[in-house]
Amino acid sequence: MISLDSRIRLPLSEIAAVAGGRFAGRDTVVGRIFTDSREGILADGSEMFIALKGERHDGHRYVGELSARGVANFMVNEDFPVGDFPESNFATVADTLDALQALARNYRDTFAFPVLGITGSNGKTCVKEWIHRIFAGTKRISRSPRSYNSQVGVPLSILMADSASELGVFEAGISMPGEMRRIERMLRPDIGIFTCIGDAHQENFGDTEQKIREKLSLFDRSRTLVYCADDERVHRAVVASKRADAAEERADATEERADATAKRADALFAWGRAAGVRLQILAVAPRPAGGAVLHLQLNPERRRMMFETPFSDPASIENLMHCIAFALLAGIDERTLSAAVAALEPVAMRLELKAGVNGCTIINDSYNSDINSLGIALNFLGGMTRHARKTLVLSDILQSDADERKLYSAVAELLRDKGITRFAGIGEALSRNSRAFAALDIERIEFYADTESFLRRCSKSEFGGEAVLLKGGRRFRFERISRLLEHKTHQTVMEVNLDALTDNLNLFRSKLKPETKLAAMVKAFSYGHGGVEIASLLQYHRVDYLAVAYADEGIELREAGIEMPIVVLNTDPDNFDLMIDYRLEPEIYSRNSLSAFLSVASRIGAVRYPVHIKVDTGMNRLGLSDDDLPALCRLIASDDAIEIASVFSHLAAADEPRHDEFTRRQIARFASFCTRLEAETGRRFTKHILNSAGIERFPEAQFDMVRLGIGLYGYGGEMRGLRRAATLRSAIVRIKTVAPDETVGYGRHGRVESARRIATVPIGYADGLDRKLGNGAGYFAVNGTPAPLIGNVCMDACMIDVTGIEAAEGDKVVIIGDNPSADDIAAILGTISYEVLTSVSRRVKRIFVAD
Repeated sequence: MISLDSRIRLPLSEIAAVAGGRFAGRDTVVGRIFTDSREGILADGSEMFIALKGERHDGHRYVGELSARGVANFMVNEDFPVGDFPESNFATVADTLDALQALARNYRDTFAFPVLGITGSNGKTCVKEWIHRIFAGTKRISRSPRSYNSQVGVPLSILMADSASELGVFEAGISMPGEMRRIERMLRPDIGIFTCIGDAHQENFGDTEQKIREKLSLFDRSRTLVYCADDERVHRAVVASKRADAAEERADATEERADATAKRADALFAWGRAAGVRLQILAVAPRPAGGAVLHLQLNPERRRMMFETPFSDPASIENLMHCIAFALLAGIDERTLSAAVAALEPVAMRLELKAGVNGCTIINDSYNSDINSLGIALNFLGGMTRHARKTLVLSDILQSDADERKLYSAVAELLRDKGITRFAGIGEALSRNSRAFAALDIERIEFYADTESFLRRCSKSEFGGEAVLLKGGRRFRFERISRLLEHKTHQTVMEVNLDALTDNLNLFRSKLKPETKLAAMVKAFSYGHGGVEIASLLQYHRVDYLAVAYADEGIELREAGIEMPIVVLNTDPDNFDLMIDYRLEPEIYSRNSLSAFLSVASRIGAVRYPVHIKVDTGMNRLGLSDDDLPALCRLIASDDAIEIASVFSHLAAADEPRHDEFTRRQIARFASFCTRLEAETGRRFTKHILNSAGIERFPEAQFDMVRLGIGLYGYGGEMRGLRRAATLRSAIVRIKTVAPDETVGYGRHGRVESARRIATVPIGYADGLDRKLGNGAGYFAVNGTPAPLIGNVCMDACMIDVTGIEAAEGDKVVIIGDNPSADDIAAILGTISYEVLTSVSRRVKRIFVAD
């Protein structure tokens, strides 16, 4: 879900007309559009919530909540009961997504500036940001924030574009056939860049060639296309596409139009290493101090050019070549371009969460510096329920041409409803406009002329137990503040993608009936992914329950600010008092556990305290049986200290088709038990039996709730579209050449027969790396290439063979990710992905990222 300030200022009746719908209520002027019901709302009458409905979500269910919070205007589907909300104003349309896109098409018609569209499998955001930096100070540019390139992200990006811009730069991504044609009708780029083709989202396309054709449809009406001709598949598709366009238009158009089409078909700005391309790479020469020198030739003029760049890796060079090609097309002079290329820095593709000093969480978002990205980051900060105290450190906003006073008044207004407890403004412009923030109800507001002043006057001891958002333009070098506040750790980290978790959650939700509740499993440190941060995300996304294994896991979540219901699945009677103190709901799995909890609950005077009854239907581990039912009914009837919140059971083999008949018998036994319990007690309760595999394979048994476990993290099933949430990575700290007949590691097991390049990686069995992966059994990925482990795994380090692999000290190494995945490693070890993921030690720092 996305929420942005739009540039449109239209009456609601006109919005309804543009969208082909109807208007009801008071005709107010809409100046702000949002689609995420969870964000802080400044309800001033100008906001409009668009209730998007898709396979994985339905915004209509939040209209009542938002109306109660003061939101006045809504766009909803025609079947929504608008009469239930007489105080609200509505634009009713056939489909809210179609309507949002219609608004974007209408606003795109007003653009007097050229539009650059960027698509491809990788590099879109990097190319977009580098183009923005290359033209900084010379062109006024509107661009899509972050990687907002979806069916929702593109129209909202268009709607926030400044009509006074001199260039629009937008990226577009697809995952299904047909999606790009919808985007093309909105965006209609004048110029296009096709970055590359890869395997992302391949599952929904017949083959790579189909995916290339689908992506290229973004440029059906573009006058120029920049692409790399080195990929023969892309080159063939581009040439064929343009030739087909020209032939089609010649067949049914005037001679003048046909000539124009033929010229457009020739307007392909191809670059690559082969002769005959428009921009040819003659050489990429590494520099001793790092980076490289690009030797290029512009054809057919045979004009030689040279650019120094701080990058030398193939992916960065490819992204950079797209930027240089576009800059030359746009007429930038070579001297200006050369200076801009030399000054480029890596694009921080993701917002990062890191553990900070004194119990803080650091949110590092120096990705870009504009008011819309600030709003996005503040929404993310608002979801950090672990910390009641929230600090914003903000630099001058550099990417804006707005009047200073208006800009910082808008920033102050944005902060008003975000729960900020401390605000530090860094920069001369913020300091000049400090009065704009004077009326805010914030405990501490301070301003500094520059980052150095902040670092001189602030110390680590001033920060504690709070979430700190660092939002600064690159020239303010906020990485120095991040280093000051971060909790130090070694190079091995588990990176957890919160957007992947959200996508997985929504994918499973799309398989559920609207009324089915969802409990999310966060036991065992959220299957090794991290506890509190995952729980905070799930609370933000309104799951109904969290489930932990032991009371201490639940207590940790409560002490971190998690307020939603938590069930404890492995209860210890000695902890019942503590569980009640922390509002944790116990699993009752035997008559003895029920009697013990009733005793504690009655002693402290509890009334109708929620408990969860576990039924054994064939797992033969824990749970009550049919024989326990009479005693269970007597105990429940005799005391009002407890209330049955739910009754549940555990499927033993829902993921194995060969046991499907057994699984169906489990489901039937569970249904029979629940029916008898309800009949004999006269009480109603929530029922649930399905786990992740069960949700996928036995949808008829959803009952009232399901339990989502390993599937949330991207594993354990055949469901298409799941994303693996975690990447365990490290870095090469040393490379040396080992001579023939030498050995590597303890016990001299790693014997080499010929000279080999051996790299040392700081991860060992104390970090959770299984020793059985040593001596060639397992491998890591180095720059995408498998590198086998050699020798024994040590406690804190291991060695890999990088002979023949492009690798250098400092290069990243993937231990668990897409390849090898936890499933791949489990297959080597003869175990399951659960064990691999939960074995990663807590001493490995978890970093949480959002795209």
